Amino acid sequence: MKSIDLGAVDLNLLVAFEAVYIHQSVTLAAQRIHIGQPAMSAALKRLRSLFADELFVRVGREMKPTARAVAIAPQVMSALDTIRATLINSQTFDPASAQKTFTIATSDYFASMILPELLSILNRQAPQVNLRLLPVEKDSLAESIEKDMVDVAVGTFTDLPSFILQKNLLPEQFSGIARSGHPALVDGVMSLEDFVRFPHALFTLRRDNVGIIDQVLAKQKLNRRIALAVPYWFALPSAIACSDLLAALPSCMATHVTQHYALQAFEIPLDLSSWSISMVWSTLNDQNPENLWLRQTIQHVCQKIVEGRNIEGFRPVKP
Repeated sequence: MKSIDLGAVDLNLLVAFEAVYIHQSVTLAAQRIHIGQPAMSAALKRLRSLFADELFVRVGREMKPTARAVAIAPQVMSALDTIRATLINSQTFDPASAQKTFTIATSDYFASMILPELLSILNRQAPQVNLRLLPVEKDSLAESIEKDMVDVAVGTFTDLPSFILQKNLLPEQFSGIARSGHPALVDGVMSLEDFVRFPHALFTLRRDNVGIIDQVLAKQKLNRRIALAVPYWFALPSAIACSDLLAALPSCMATHVTQHYALQAFEIPLDLSSWSISMVWSTLNDQNPENLWLRQTIQHVCQKIVEGRNIEGFRPVKP
């Protein structure tokens, strides 16, 4: 079969062919594709040259298709329908009919905060959309996003490459937690002396036991004993509830766990900075309708956390 160089073919001619075939009128065909009648006549002339056939012959007041035109019409119209569908699908995302699995890299803590509302939204709006959650591996995060192994990641990130975009979702700060009836709590208040006197539990993903609070204490020539270090946020509540250990948690999590465990939150007697939870994604997916829908949905869930619970944010740093 002889190969045809499509680069040398004006594919708009196929649109003109379709219009004439449907309307059997040069005038009506020109109106359909919003060009003048002379331009349509010129297109028809070029079509006849391309296919080496008259294609349409005037019979009375109509332009009747030749046998050649009738033979190629189904293929031409099918090809145009395919192109139209491709363009529509590339510009829109219909969650109601989508069959898609989104991969989100985040912590167990943030996942516990957003999943109830996020799953509710999926159930209502996107019943065939699935979620896959992965831990945030910061050393390989940029590569995972670049290679589309992760749709979005949520946490705290620094020194990101230029192809990764970032949006702050929620501000956050640390709250202390202790078991209900802890001897260091007097009317719900913790003194700095007792804060450093009692042992602490620490969330950390590294092998050292130095967190943000330890750095602040060091400036005051103080230190605390880290009696328990864990790499899981939700290992802390039960451990704190059955001991005299103290811990610092992001305030969202502190509010959550005090509702489900025999725990009490308290203000940490130190001047600690706040931070923001953020979402990151690839520049390559910035205008991708699927990725955009996912990001907007996560933003909506975070906004409900702020409005509904009067809570601000998350960041998986070492307290």
